Amino acid sequence: MRAPLNKTEEFHLRWSEAVQANYGQPKIALSHGSGVEVWDVEGNRYLDFLGGIATNILGHAHPDIVKAISEQSAKLSHVSNFYMHESVLKLAEKLQSFTGTTTARTFFCNSGAEANEAALKLSRLTGRSKIVATHGAFHGRTMGALSLTGQPSKRDPFKPLLKGIIHVPFGDVKAITRAITSKTAMVIIEPILGEHGVVVPPDGYLHAIRERTLETGTLFAVDAVQTGMGRTGTWFGYEHEGITPDIVTLAKGLGGGLPLGAMIAIGKSASLFQAGHHGTTFGGNPIACAAANAAISVLEREGLLAQNVEFEKLIKAALSILPGVAQVRGRGLLLGVVFKSDISSLVYDQLVQEGILVNAPNPRVIRIAPPLNVSLAQVNEFIAVFSRVVQSQVRS
Repeated sequence: MRAPLNKTEEFHLRWSEAVQANYGQPKIALSHGSGVEVWDVEGNRYLDFLGGIATNILGHAHPDIVKAISEQSAKLSHVSNFYMHESVLKLAEKLQSFTGTTTARTFFCNSGAEANEAALKLSRLTGRSKIVATHGAFHGRTMGALSLTGQPSKRDPFKPLLKGIIHVPFGDVKAITRAITSKTAMVIIEPILGEHGVVVPPDGYLHAIRERTLETGTLFAVDAVQTGMGRTGTWFGYEHEGITPDIVTLAKGLGGGLPLGAMIAIGKSASLFQAGHHGTTFGGNPIACAAANAAISVLEREGLLAQNVEFEKLIKAALSILPGVAQVRGRGLLLGVVFKSDISSLVYDQLVQEGILVNAPNPRVIRIAPPLNVSLAQVNEFIAVFSRVVQSQVRS
């Protein structure tokens, strides 16, 4: 007689019988969370240092977000874009203020891929069609966003993709400035390549692109889906270069854990979309916007953008000296621990066993992106466990 299934085994069975296989088979079935902590269905506790892949900007069940969602759902749940409502106006005005210019106008959608699709469509209204992107970049999995993505493993099964898009090495100023011409409609850049292993370009890279796009009349789009909402210590992740792009795309942390994306057009690009050019049913949903507004209020009130820069310094100092670690790169609380050998999957597996959730985007990198309201005690707990795990793997 077969032994009864535990809760995790039951979830595995139900998943295999009802969910498509594109995500593989997740190993852990989560039950609930509070802040940076989550528990699985067996009652095991974890520190969530991935944050829904940089999405849960204030962790799980933050009381301000829970309150905002509850109050908004009791008033308006969904109204479509035929009507205005306070939540979407408040959020659009706040995002405009973050850009530093009153020329900014926001289109709301549901995800980063949709935000980048909107940017792509906006670029077509310039009368040009050629686009420059970079190798290693990740801009989404819809056909347009996938065409922008510079990762063959994700692109190849779905070819042919959109034409007229060229990819150049990330961080190579000469290569990208040479690729941008008077025929280029848009160049799209991530300030940090998150999915590719938290790769940071050299200082001056974004500034050089901005100068070249101004020379050629090309739209400069910054994909801030992962770096946005204060994760790197600034609201979008490009501000340290002293530039203002033509387009900013956002998602992940924007909704405070709810599905919400945005494409912000700045300056002349803000007038390209006209009535009927683009749309989405759920974009700017009152509940998602209420959650976003609540998250932003907490980030500002508690000074979390500055705090995460301090935590960046602490984590880098502690982990960069570990045996087997080549470097710790990234900004704020989007960091990649780079190993000298292909041990990231082994480190990942042991970290899960030790109660730490992270991500291994490639064989030599562990990516961390915890909620920005992580505490000093939780950071120190993470450092202690991570250090112990890495040391044990290097010794073995």
